[in-house]
Amino acid sequence: MFRRICGRMRGTMPVIHLLNQNTIDKIAAGEVVERPLSVVKELTENAIDAGASSITVEIKDGGISLIRVTDNGCGIEKEQVKKAFLRHATSKITSIDDLDYVKSLGFRGEALSSIAAVAQVEVITKIKEDLTGVHYQIAGGCEEEMEEVGAPDGTTFLVHNLFFNTPVRKKFLKQPQTEGSYVSDMMEHLALSHPDISIKFMQNGQTKFHTSGNGSLKEVIYRIYGKDVTDALIPFSLQDKGISVSGFLGKPELNRSNRNFETYFVNGRYVKNDIITKAIEEGYRAYLMQHKFPFFVLHFTMEPDTIDVNVHPAKMEIRLVHGSELYEQISKAVQKRLREIELIPDVKLSEASKEQIPLPKSPEPFEVRRTAILREEENEYHTAAAVKELPKEPKVGDFLQKIAQNKIIGNENAGKFVSGEGIHANIIKAKEHIIVEKPAQLDLFEEKFLTKEAKEDYQILGQIFDTYWLVAFKDKLFIIDQHAAHEKVKYERLVKELEAKQIPSQMLNPPVILTLSGREEMLIREYRSYFEDLGFEMEDFGGNSMALRSMPVDLYGCNEKELFTDILDELAENEAKGKPEVILHKLASMACKSAVKGNNKLDLKEMEALLDELLALDNPYHCPHGRPTIISMSKYEIEKKFKRIV
Repeated sequence: MFRRICGRMRGTMPVIHLLNQNTIDKIAAGEVVERPLSVVKELTENAIDAGASSITVEIKDGGISLIRVTDNGCGIEKEQVKKAFLRHATSKITSIDDLDYVKSLGFRGEALSSIAAVAQVEVITKIKEDLTGVHYQIAGGCEEEMEEVGAPDGTTFLVHNLFFNTPVRKKFLKQPQTEGSYVSDMMEHLALSHPDISIKFMQNGQTKFHTSGNGSLKEVIYRIYGKDVTDALIPFSLQDKGISVSGFLGKPELNRSNRNFETYFVNGRYVKNDIITKAIEEGYRAYLMQHKFPFFVLHFTMEPDTIDVNVHPAKMEIRLVHGSELYEQISKAVQKRLREIELIPDVKLSEASKEQIPLPKSPEPFEVRRTAILREEENEYHTAAAVKELPKEPKVGDFLQKIAQNKIIGNENAGKFVSGEGIHANIIKAKEHIIVEKPAQLDLFEEKFLTKEAKEDYQILGQIFDTYWLVAFKDKLFIIDQHAAHEKVKYERLVKELEAKQIPSQMLNPPVILTLSGREEMLIREYRSYFEDLGFEMEDFGGNSMALRSMPVDLYGCNEKELFTDILDELAENEAKGKPEVILHKLASMACKSAVKGNNKLDLKEMEALLDELLALDNPYHCPHGRPTIISMSKYEIEKKFKRIV
C-alpha cells in the first residue's frame, strides 16, 4: 500500500512550507472569530475585565460592516497597545498554574490578534493617569497608523468590514438580520449577567435596550422581557456548601415550549451545563406540563477550582466537580421556594395596559455616574404620598416603583369604601384622573386560599358543567378543576405510600416477560432492591430477559412493559439525582389515572371532602402533569368588565 501511494506521488512530491505569520494568524482567527457575535463577545468581555461601569455596543448590518464597543474601563497604556494585538498576549494570567483560579472572562490573549487578522480595526484608548490617549489602526494583521489623540478615559474599538480579506469565510455568514439577532441575544445575556454595569445596545442606529447599571437584576429583566414577565417573578436565593445562588424564578404560568428562557450564569459567565439545567427543571417538575420549560434568571457563584470552564472553545459549557451534590442542592431549593408561595393563576378579563414606562437616564460611557443622585430620587419617590400626581419629569425610580407597587387610575375619593362613594361608586371622569395606589383589598391577599384557617371563609357556590367548582373567598372567585384536584390528591397519597413501602402487591399470572437492552438491564439490576421494596417481584428469565411476577395493586391492569420502558428511560436521564425518586413519581402518576373525571356530578359533601384533602398537600396548585388545579378571578377585574371601574 505504501509503495502504491508513493508511486502515485512520484514526480509531484509535495514540498513542506513554513507558513508566514499572516497566514498563521488568519487560520488561528478562525478558531476565535466565527461571526460578528464572536467579535462582540470578546470585546465586551475585555471591557468588563477592564472594570468598565458603562458599555455601549453598536452594530450595523448585523455587525458585518461595523461593530463599535465603547467602555469607560481602565484603558490600555500607550506602550502596551501594540503588544495587545500580538498572539497570546494577555494581562489575565502569567503561568499555567493561574488557570485553576482564573476569574476573568477571557485569558487566552488571542482575541485582538484574531480580530485584527480578519478585519479593519481602530482602537482609541486612554488611561486615567495620562492627559492624552492613543489612536491605533491595524487591518488584516498589518499595522497602519498610531497617533496621539485627545480621548476620554476608557477604550473604544471600531471593527470595520469583518472578513474583508477572507471572502470565503464572509460568504458563509448568514443574512445581516440573522447575524444581528445572534448579537442581540448575547447582549441580553451580558446585561442580565452584569446588572451593575450600564449597557446600551444599538442596532442600525436604533437603541434596542439601555440598562441603568443600578445593580437591579429585576430592572434588567423588565428592560428585556417587559412588564408581564417582571410581574410574575419569584425572588430566589440559596446559600449552601460551596455554592451561592441569587436571582428570579418565573411562576409556572411563564412556561415556554423550549429552553431559550432558561438563563443562568456561573461566576458572571453565561454558560450551559446539563446538571444545573436538569436540577432546576426537576424543581419545577410538579408545576409544569410535559414538554414545557420554566423561565428563570439565576446567578451562581462557585469556587473556580470546582468548575472547569475549558470544556468548550467558546467557554459556553462547564464541567462541575461535585455534580451530584449540586443537583440535590439546587432541585430541592427550587422546589422548596415554589412551595412557599400561592401559585394560583389570576385570570385577567381586561386587556393589559399598554402604558410605556420611560427609560432611566443612565449614564453614557465616559459620563460620571450619578449614582448618588439616582438613589436620592428613588428615596424621594418612596416617601411620596399614596395619592398624588406623578412628577412631570420621570425619574429613574419611577419604573421600579411601578413594578413594585400596582397603580391604577382613580379620583380624589380613591381608597374609600363607603357606600355610594369611592372608586367603585361610579365611572371616573377623565378630568379627575390621577395615579393612585391600588386599594389593598384588590392586591393578592397575604392570607392563602388553600389553608385550613381560610376554609371557614369559603363560600362554595356550586358546580358548573359537572366539572368545575366555584368558590368565593374574600375579593376573589376561585374555580377548581375537580379532576385535576382529585388526581393531585391521589397522586400525593400514593407517593407517600410508596415511600413508606406500604403498597399491597398483586401477583401476575402469567408473569410479564421483559426483554432488556444492556443499558436497561444494568439499570434494573442497580435499582432492583428498590423495585422489590415497592412491591415488584422480579427474577431472571435467561439471556437478556427478566420475568415480572408481581406489582403494586394500584398499577394492576396497566401496560406493564410500557410502564417499565418509561421508568427506565427517565432513570437513564436522571441518574445525577443519586436516588430514583423518578420511580415513585412515575408509578404514582400511572396509578392516579383512576381519579374522578370531568362530567361527574358531585354533591356538596363530596366537594368539601376533596377540598379538605387538597388543603393538606404540599403543592395543591398543580396536578401531576403540571396543569393548574385552581384559577382565580378578582372582584376588581369583574367590576372592570362591567364598567364599574375604568
